[in-house]
Amino acid sequence: MRQNQQLLTEDIPSLIKKLALPASTGMFFNTMYNVIDTFYAGLISTQAIAALSLSFMLFFLIIGMGYGFSSAITSLIGNAFGRKRDHLATLYAHKGIVFVPIVGIVIAAVGFLLAPFIFTLMGATGEYLQDALDYIYTILFGVIFFMANFSLNAILVATGNTKTYRNTLIFGFFANIALNPLFIYGFLFIPAMGIKGIALATVFIQLLNMLYLLKKVLDTKLIHFERLDYFLPHKKIYTNIFNQGFPPSLNMLTMAIGSILLIYFTSHYGVKAVAGFGIGFRVEQLMLLPALGLSTAVLSLVSNNFGAKKYDRVKEILYTALRYGFAICAFGIAFLYIFGEFIIKQFDNDVEVVHFGIEYLFVEVWIFFAFLTLFICVSTLQGIKKPTMIFYVGLYRQIIAKIIVGYLIVKYFQLDIFWLWIGILVMIYSAAIFMFFYTRYTLKKLRIHI
Repeated sequence: MRQNQQLLTEDIPSLIKKLALPASTGMFFNTMYNVIDTFYAGLISTQAIAALSLSFMLFFLIIGMGYGFSSAITSLIGNAFGRKRDHLATLYAHKGIVFVPIVGIVIAAVGFLLAPFIFTLMGATGEYLQDALDYIYTILFGVIFFMANFSLNAILVATGNTKTYRNTLIFGFFANIALNPLFIYGFLFIPAMGIKGIALATVFIQLLNMLYLLKKVLDTKLIHFERLDYFLPHKKIYTNIFNQGFPPSLNMLTMAIGSILLIYFTSHYGVKAVAGFGIGFRVEQLMLLPALGLSTAVLSLVSNNFGAKKYDRVKEILYTALRYGFAICAFGIAFLYIFGEFIIKQFDNDVEVVHFGIEYLFVEVWIFFAFLTLFICVSTLQGIKKPTMIFYVGLYRQIIAKIIVGYLIVKYFQLDIFWLWIGILVMIYSAAIFMFFYTRYTLKKLRIHI
């Protein structure tokens, strides 16, 4: 069962590459998956793009909570492996695979109740509102599959396996290309479903991926059906998962709320501004993928090495990941300045939509370094089981500061949308700088000398 021994002994730069490259590749295809959705929504109408952008922010809330608790499972299993407590790792795997989907079901129920209110608050009315609801209601029905995939992948990442999830994301990308037009326009006995078809394709793909991930997890022997009582709720283990996963989940919740706030302030500039922002946001995500891949590698490596009390390696993991990330960010900025306008024009040829998308992108690319720092530090804090500050920093940058910046720029001074993006940039850098020095301080307190 001890698949993770190489995480404790092999060369750190090699391990980061080995884990981050598959994760980044998978995330590339995951983002391209979303790009394909945006492309097909654009074939329906500009309003459909705006509705998809609106729905994505609520969808992100669901995904974010799943990510937060699944990262807790990875950290707890990794720490148990590092301490050579394989039975405890098995218990966390069994309990976690049930815990995360339960959380998803609760969130989905809340989503059904709140979606109309949230979308109306963000300025959606009439057909625009109906398009957004058609998409999100279909997604909410399939939340259990999303959450199951998060928990299954968390187990694999804890063992150092980032390739399996990559494979599911690559499959999902190509399946999405085929299924989107099938469900949007209909074929034979399949009715034309419009934007609802985009969501249905996503849910169906998640179901197929869940079956594949389950097979791979069963191969690790961490999950088995010899003791069905292992799957039953356990107060102490659920408490540990909750305590470890709640702060990063709240952080993701604040990110979702922050995205909703950003859409709210953007909507003051019109539907085309929302559509342009939605396109620019998705293009921006392409260049953040390596940073997300690095954060996945850092979480796996730090949790295992911290559990094994190999503190010097924890320090090396942090700084090596930051060095690699900064180099990748510099490339991403150059790439989007050269090709960003061309990419945006592939989604919508409306002059105003393109203008809003380019204006957002050309400011926000400079946040890449800040995002990279935040991602790496968050994974480090999760790996050493000190996740509390993650929520407070998220609360600041996603809600408190965003409300202040948005109100002053959009409502009070009524400035051009360009200054909204500048305000967001300054806000995120302030959070990243604080998080970096807080992570250094926390590691020093734990006698990890840096």
